[in-house]
Amino acid sequence: MDNNIPSIEEVSKFHGHVCPGLALGYRASEVALEWLKHHRAEDEEIIAIVENRACGIDALQYMLGTTAGKGNFFISDYGKHVYTIANRATGKALRIAVKPKGRWAKEGESREETLKRLLEMPADELFETREVEIELPGKAEVLQSVVCEDCGEAAMETKIRHYHARRLCIPCFEAESGLEA
Repeated sequence: MDNNIPSIEEVSKFHGHVCPGLALGYRASEVALEWLKHHRAEDEEIIAIVENRACGIDALQYMLGTTAGKGNFFISDYGKHVYTIANRATGKALRIAVKPKGRWAKEGESREETLKRLLEMPADELFETREVEIELPGKAEVLQSVVCEDCGEAAMETKIRHYHARRLCIPCFEAESGLEA
């Protein structure tokens, strides 16, 4: 293993514990880093699009340098252990999907045994990978903040709604109008 790849224990300090879900994300991150030639995002040059809200996505954020706050980590919650990693410089993307077989604990297998198996099994037995074409999301924009005329809190201008000639944040708009923003 490359010395630049953090250990699962190091990643678990970010996540909070070691578990099979974190192991899936850890292994997917290893595959992604190999495809990226061990390049971790310093800014927005690498993008991660994840299809779940499970433990494994923390590994991708930590290991790949893709974060929601930086604007290069996107969640499309379809409940699938699928991760698409894209490189802005090349325009290429890799889809990493966990194969159904072998993922879940086998009958009589302890949690620790499942974890060990996930961390040690060959990546090609654990994942289906293929390069895909995607439309790259735009880079994060820094926009003006506008003060909501109801609650007085500032919100990004693209999240302000106009209602009865007033500028409202989404929660105030929904409460006042009865509509969904």
